[in-house]
Amino acid sequence: METTDNTNRVDETIDRVKSSAHEAVDKAANATSQAADALSRKGEQLKNAEQQFVEDCRGYIHENPVASLGIAVGVGFLLSRLLSGR
Repeated sequence: METTDNTNRVDETIDRVKSSAHEAVDKAANATSQAADALSRKGEQLKNAEQQFVEDCRGYIHENPVASLGIAVGVGFLLSRLLSGR
């Protein structure tokens, strides 16, 4: 009789542990899914911001070609000085 009681207690403990493990896995899966969704939304926002930036740059270059050329030459000169190691 005592062996049966011990076996029942062990079985109940195993069932509780299994249930807790399943809950933990479900919570982790849910958190992972939410994180993936958030990253996807942020990626889409960054893509849209990049497209808007490129459009704004094109508009500025179209409206101010001489200033754009001067900026490009100046940036190129600075980059060459920084990367030359002198």
